[in-house]
Amino acid sequence: MKLYYMTGACSLASYISLNEAGIKFEAVKVDHKTHKLSDGEDFNAINTKGYVPALRLDNGELLTENVAVLQYIADRNPASGLAPAAGTMERYRLMEWLSYINSEIHKSFGPLFNPKISEDVKQFARGNLTKRVDWLENALGAKTYLMGEQFTVADAYLYVVLGWSSHVGIDLGRWPNLKRHNERVGSRPHVIAALKAEGLLK
Repeated sequence: MKLYYMTGACSLASYISLNEAGIKFEAVKVDHKTHKLSDGEDFNAINTKGYVPALRLDNGELLTENVAVLQYIADRNPASGLAPAAGTMERYRLMEWLSYINSEIHKSFGPLFNPKISEDVKQFARGNLTKRVDWLENALGAKTYLMGEQFTVADAYLYVVLGWSSHVGIDLGRWPNLKRHNERVGSRPHVIAALKAEGLLK
């Protein structure tokens, strides 16, 4: 299995999840600016969507999109507890979390990283993001993880996207439950290993 990733991007959630699942894989770094691999190959020729994560499966197929990739990883090792069993109501709850993180949180950060977007538009985006994160803060409440006591791929995804807050001038401290969640996830050995592998921790 081969994971194509960009340092600090949403693909970090897949990196973390592969570690947590105990799956052997090859990590292939994609340059943010050039979209080239270390050997000069064009990533856009591998994934015509042009973004990560992209997971090359053992049978040669390519799987993309966070919500699909994360569930695929979890299902490779059900004993890891990274996702409830398929067909259960709990699994649909996990999909609900993944969908919310993907469409309402992840995508809301996009404009804040774009240097071509005006400050007015960015201010609107911050307001929109704040509303979504306010909801998350209340939904998480005092739970250890999004699904309760069990760490899942949704926690990995949320940890990564909320980790971008400091890069766009948003103080995660205004949401104490989420700040505690990110600190808790960030202290997991497999998360630390992924951060070190991507060069985000020394």
